[in-house]
Amino acid sequence: MRNWGVPARRLIPPMQGGALLGWLGPLAVAIFGGILRFVRLGEPRAVVFDETFYIKDAYSLIVHGVEMTTLGDADNPIADQRLIAGNLDIFKQCGEPSECASFVAHPPLGKWMIGAGEWLFGMDPFGWRFAAALAGTLSILVLARVARRMTRSTLLGCLAGLLLALDGLHLVLSRTALLDVFLMFWVLCGFACLVADRDWARRRLVGWYESAPVTELGPRLGSRPWRLAAGACLGAACAVKWSGIFFLIAFAVLSVMWDLGARRALGLREPYRGALSYDLPGGLAAMTLVPALVFTASWTGWFASADGWGRNWDRATSSGPGFFVLDSVRSWVQYQTQVLGFHSGLDDYHPYMSEPWQWPLLLRPVSFHYPTGLPPSACGADQCSQAVLGVGTPALWYAAALALLGLVAWYVSARDWRAGATLLGFAAGWLPWFYYAIADNRTMYLFYMIPVVPFMVLALVLMAGLVIGRQDAPATRRATGAAVVGAFALVVLINFWWLQPVLTAETITQTQWWARMLMSSWVTGAPK
Repeated sequence: MRNWGVPARRLIPPMQGGALLGWLGPLAVAIFGGILRFVRLGEPRAVVFDETFYIKDAYSLIVHGVEMTTLGDADNPIADQRLIAGNLDIFKQCGEPSECASFVAHPPLGKWMIGAGEWLFGMDPFGWRFAAALAGTLSILVLARVARRMTRSTLLGCLAGLLLALDGLHLVLSRTALLDVFLMFWVLCGFACLVADRDWARRRLVGWYESAPVTELGPRLGSRPWRLAAGACLGAACAVKWSGIFFLIAFAVLSVMWDLGARRALGLREPYRGALSYDLPGGLAAMTLVPALVFTASWTGWFASADGWGRNWDRATSSGPGFFVLDSVRSWVQYQTQVLGFHSGLDDYHPYMSEPWQWPLLLRPVSFHYPTGLPPSACGADQCSQAVLGVGTPALWYAAALALLGLVAWYVSARDWRAGATLLGFAAGWLPWFYYAIADNRTMYLFYMIPVVPFMVLALVLMAGLVIGRQDAPATRRATGAAVVGAFALVVLINFWWLQPVLTAETITQTQWWARMLMSSWVTGAPK
C-alpha cells in the first residue's frame, strides 16, 4: 500500500470539533438571527419602498401564473392602499387578459418565492415578507457551515453566522419583500456547494491514490452531485436577477481552477491534461446546462399561460404544435432582449441613488420607510420617527474593507485558496457595477451590495483565524488573539443594537433618530 498520508493531509485538512457541534453551533446562531428577522416582521404595516412592485407581481403569479397590471401608479397607489386595507381587488379590468399583461424587468423566481409566503400566510406585510425572512435566516446557517468548512473551525464558522446575523443591511432586506435577499441566498448556496464539491473531489482523489494503479492523468471522478447542485443554485440566482450571471461565470472558472490545483497537489505527472480531459466536460455541463434549465423552468408560468407579456398564444396555437414551440421560444428570447435593454437604459434620478465606490463606505443608504405625521403620543415626545434605513452595520463594513485588503496581501504572498475564493466572490458582485456606472450612468443603490456581504464576512473570519493563530501556536498567543476577535464581535453587536431601532421601524423620538445618523448623507431627502 502506498504512503498516502501526506497528500491526504495536504488535500483534506482535518476538521476541528465534532460533527454534532458543527451543526448545533451554526443552528443556534441561525435561530438567533431568525428571531431578529421574524419578530415584528409585519411592522411597518405599509408597503415600503420597492415592495410596491414585487408583492403585487408575486400575488399575480400565484393567481394568474404571470404578472398582470394592477390599479394605480406611483402618484396614486390604489392597489397598495387596498392591500393594506385587506382588499385583494387590485388588478385592472381589460377586455382580454393579455391586454393587461405587465412588462417586468426581472425574472420570476424571486417573486414566486415571495408569492409562496403570500399563499401560506395571506396577502399582508407578514405574508409577503415571510420568504425574505426565511431566506435571510437560512443564509446565516449556510454561511456558518461554509465558513466552518473553509477554516476547519466550528468556532470561526459560528462567528461568520453571528456577524451576518448582525449586519444591518442583511437584516433590513431579510425583513422586506425585495428580490436582492433571494439573489444573495442562491449565490451563497451556490458557493457553499462548490466548496463542498472541492472537498468531495479531493476525497475521491485521495481514495484513488491509496488503492488504484498509478496513471499520469489521474482518475475520472464520476458524478459530482455538489457541483450539479451549485449549478442549480447559481441558475436560481440568475432566475431571481440577471446580475446572478456575474457569479455564475466567476464560480465556473473557480471550480475549474480548483480541479487543476487538486490534481497538481496530488503530484500527478500531467495534472492539467487530466483536469481538462476528465473534469472540464462535467464542469461545463454543471455550470451551463443546469443553470440554463433552472432559469428556463422559472418561466413555466409564462410558457403555460396565454396572458403573459409578448406571449402571442393565439397566433402560435393556430399554426400547429411545432410552430407553437418555436414561436414560444422566439417570443421568450425577444422578451429577455427587451429586459436587458430596459436595464441598460435605466438612468432616472432617485434621491437615494449612489455609486459603487460609495457602497463599502456606507455613504448613501436607502430610506425604505419614513412616514410623516406621527402623533406625539407614539413616542412621548414632541416629534417622533419610525424608520427603516437600508444600511450596513458600520463597524462590520469598515472592518471588512480592511480585511479584504488583508486578503489581497495574503493571497499574493501565500496563494491561499480561501483568500482567493473570497476575493473572487466579492469582486464578482461589486466590480461589474463600475462598468454600468461609467458606460450607462445607471441608477444604482447601496443594497445591490447584499450578495457580497457574506464574502465580506468571510474576509473578516479568515483574518480572525490569522489573528487567533494556528492550533499549534502558543497558548498565550491564541488567548490574546481570541480576546481581540471577541472584542471586535462585541463592538459589532453594540453597533448593531444601537442602529436596530432605525432598521426595524421602531417608534422613537426624532432626537433618538438623529443620534443614529452617522453622516449627513444618511438623511438627505428625509424629513428634518
